[in-house]
Amino acid sequence: MSHPSTDKHSPLPAGIDSYRAFWPHYLREHSRASTRALHFLGTGTAFLALVCALATQSVWLLPLAVLSGYGPAWSAHYFLEKNRPATFRYPLWSLVSDVRMAALWAGGRLGSELERAGVSVTRRHRG
Repeated sequence: MSHPSTDKHSPLPAGIDSYRAFWPHYLREHSRASTRALHFLGTGTAFLALVCALATQSVWLLPLAVLSGYGPAWSAHYFLEKNRPATFRYPLWSLVSDVRMAALWAGGRLGSELERAGVSVTRRHRG
């Protein structure tokens, strides 16, 4: 059985056929704490924009939610990780994983998930 490539400069592996297989790949693609911080910022801002859009019934906030969510994340992949965002091949699983990663980080449980996925995490940069 062949394993998907983990080279950061290669395209996303096509052999991922379940969310269970996708999650560790997703975490490895977010190996830098700064990348995860930008994702957390984007996810939080997008969530806030969605809540405000619902509360005020302002449709113009919906594009802001998309831009504020994906802008920081995609910038982090391009400038920091030097890889292609998983959103382009696995959009739904990526969205679910963005929210999952933010929730685990906020709850202080992301470090163990990263370690399980093979991402080296130091004590200073657990999240």
